[in-house]
Amino acid sequence: MSNPRTLQAGEVAPGDELPVLDVPVTATSIVAGAIASRDYQDVHHDRDLAVARGSKDVFMNILTTNGYVGRYVTDWAGPEAVVRSIDIRLGAPNYPGDSMRMSGQVAEVESGVVTVSVRGANSLGDHVSGTVVLELPGEAA
Repeated sequence: MSNPRTLQAGEVAPGDELPVLDVPVTATSIVAGAIASRDYQDVHHDRDLAVARGSKDVFMNILTTNGYVGRYVTDWAGPEAVVRSIDIRLGAPNYPGDSMRMSGQVAEVESGVVTVSVRGANSLGDHVSGTVVLELPGEAA
């Protein structure tokens, strides 16, 4: 899905849909994300302890989810887009063996600043929802 060139401000409009991205959720991606974000909470890497704490398995941390949200939007927008903010809420956990389907829609465009509504859903429901605000070149922001 990666866009080799950056979208220009005049190329997007409210209502535009982003391409869907399916993200496989594996134990490796969950543990790697936790380690990369220095989140050593046991529920993100130790299945036995996660189950003892009431979870069915290890689950993805919010920092990994935030990274996937940022990647999803910047892959669509291109390498010169500048992320101004990411505001997300977590819902259903991402467990190994599932898939997170990322989708998005342009909510607002004003002076080169684009607000995108994002959603990442798995078999249990919405894992993440929120907005990403980014700046595109081509119009004074």
